[in-house]
Amino acid sequence: MSKQDLILLYGGRSAEREVSVLSAESVMRAIDYQAFSVQTYFITQSGDFIQTQAFEEKPADDEKLMTNDTVDWSKKVAPSAIYKEGAVVFPVLHGPMGEDGSIQGFLEVLKMPYVGCGILASSVAMDKITTKRVLESAGIPQVPYVAVVEGDDIDEKIAAIEATLSYPVFTKPSNMGSSVGISKSENQTELRTALELAFKYDSRVLVEQGVNAREIEVGLLGNYDVKSTFPGEVVKDVAFYDYDAKYIDNKITMAIPAQLDPEVVKIMQTNAEKAFRAIGGLGLARCDFFYTDKGEIFLNELNTMPGFTQWSMYPLLWDNMALNYTDLITKLVELGKEVFQKHEAHLL
Repeated sequence: MSKQDLILLYGGRSAEREVSVLSAESVMRAIDYQAFSVQTYFITQSGDFIQTQAFEEKPADDEKLMTNDTVDWSKKVAPSAIYKEGAVVFPVLHGPMGEDGSIQGFLEVLKMPYVGCGILASSVAMDKITTKRVLESAGIPQVPYVAVVEGDDIDEKIAAIEATLSYPVFTKPSNMGSSVGISKSENQTELRTALELAFKYDSRVLVEQGVNAREIEVGLLGNYDVKSTFPGEVVKDVAFYDYDAKYIDNKITMAIPAQLDPEVVKIMQTNAEKAFRAIGGLGLARCDFFYTDKGEIFLNELNTMPGFTQWSMYPLLWDNMALNYTDLITKLVELGKEVFQKHEAHLL
């Protein structure tokens, strides 16, 4: 039986490119090489496509993918050169220019099946402000927030924030992931500094009420018949889950499954699936909740290409549901092919 060609896209232009390399290296080691042939392409920080390694069997433990520090420019190709008849693309890309609909649109134009959400769901979920507005319309509870857009009168917005929310507040670039550019503010001086930082990453910024809450995450898998995992909990020994804590210092542990009342689990699973359908999700997502000390359940965000290393929450949540990492990858490829065939049929 001939193998399925799988193309791994990794790297990318966002601040999350290092996470992408870690995810891609985990995926390339976990793939079922009896079923797949793998070709990797690195997208540099400047947006160039570099043809990197091809694998017919599991790579050696010391095999590393190319990064911005080790680019071989002689392997640079046109972006469209990734096209291969019958191949499926796994865009292991996080953040803007990766999971925001742009690469998904590019793959649609190339007429290539791919893993994960389509253009609309990817772009909606990447923008925190738009996500909140869509989920509000679906009746899903959110943390109170104020949106600040470049060009707004900052003094007026700060007055609105102080009238609507109470310190501490969290300031987040609307269009960013992996906790990049997020700050906690205890007063107005810190809030002004936090807004300046967030605006370095995006022209749309979200200011959210700080809540005393457990961080609970639910994995989603499927297309039009999405299924959810039992929740897992992020247990931290730092004040909040910033980029360094998440990926560099490893100052977090995970409780899978999370210790929660069955009715809380049910609400989270129901709201996660409802949110996935509300944004038009396909393939996979990770849904993040706050479970406050007052018993409130707030949906914080949807990640349409969650961290995908073997120690990331999303694969571990499915492992707890008796779907191992290798089989999860195979299932995601099947889901991508299913969506492609359905979309092609819709175009007739």
